[in-house]
Amino acid sequence: MKLVVVGFGQCGGRIADEFARLNRRARGQRGIDIIAGAFAVNTDVADLSGLTGIKPDYQHRILIGGRKTGGHGVGKINELGAEIAREDGDKVIETIRMSRRFAEADAFLLIAGAAGGTGSGSVPVITQHIKERYADKPVYNLIVLPFEHEESTEERTVYNVATCLKSSYLVADAVFLVDNQRYVMKDSPIRNNLAKINAAITEPFYNLLCAGEEKKPKYIGAKILDAGDIIQTVTGWTTIGYGKSKISRTKNFFKRTRDFRNKATETQKGSQTMDEAISGLSLKCNPIESKRALYLVSAPAKEVSVDLIKELGTYLKGLTPEAIIRSGDYPREGNSLEITVILSELNDVEKIRSYFTKTINLIATLKKRQEGIASKSQGIEVTLKDIPSLL
Repeated sequence: MKLVVVGFGQCGGRIADEFARLNRRARGQRGIDIIAGAFAVNTDVADLSGLTGIKPDYQHRILIGGRKTGGHGVGKINELGAEIAREDGDKVIETIRMSRRFAEADAFLLIAGAAGGTGSGSVPVITQHIKERYADKPVYNLIVLPFEHEESTEERTVYNVATCLKSSYLVADAVFLVDNQRYVMKDSPIRNNLAKINAAITEPFYNLLCAGEEKKPKYIGAKILDAGDIIQTVTGWTTIGYGKSKISRTKNFFKRTRDFRNKATETQKGSQTMDEAISGLSLKCNPIESKRALYLVSAPAKEVSVDLIKELGTYLKGLTPEAIIRSGDYPREGNSLEITVILSELNDVEKIRSYFTKTINLIATLKKRQEGIASKSQGIEVTLKDIPSLL
């Protein structure tokens, strides 16, 4: 599967930068391209200057709202970010469309941090513009949720997250949710921490995108997980996870290779790797809430048996009893077993509900402050209609 990747704001731009590096890795290691174009869109010149993977020309690093912001950002006011995106949306889309390999793309992936101004404001607006222009290609959003300390120190952060999530959900074909807090390393320097987090966010996409683009016969799976399978699976609220374990194989010519112990170890290793993928999902959720799911197994061909695929499928079905599950294998050389899992069409996500509840309470509190009413706020039912839209 080939993606056009567009990052909005500082957070989105850096993750798009990581996707550009991921494509270079796929080209170097496997001789294939998985990104049809990587772009960064921002209102801040300094943020665009700090990227290293995306080409430095104005056709890949796109500055918007220069007249309104002077190239210094929108100061976390996502309504202003949305307004600028509406004004400069055609400029962004035309620049992306003119890229050399645009026609090869199977889908768009638009990335933003939900807590900021430029990213959270512009991503739903540009998503809507692209949907109107290119109805035949899915448009996915990857929305990064803030750290806990950001939520606790700024009311504006929670408001931005809720309005961004609502607006993206209304227009995107699917919203990949990523919780920064799940990747945080408390004792690591902030620069290294963020770089490692961004790498961890993009890593689960590597095998998933490569599998359907593979050209060498020996690396093509018995059951290919291609763009069509991904498109049919990914919809609504979505989370992605990745697990990896080492396969230890010692040569012993006196050992019987069909020993039952080897078979037990094989399936146990698969279950442990699936456990790691589920526990490492980009957002904590209850798997039982998902209506669609997929998993991809990548390992040396001799390690991917029918029993292993069956065991993993049974295990995932137990976690997601109502989900339609798709699966595939991707044989690779090496000594590791890697599993990528996607849970999609999640009915209820506690974290999102929490943002909506907090924002509704915040809006009610602000209204009462403005009206000078001292009485306690009444409970308000949490629904999408109660959250302001950026569209």
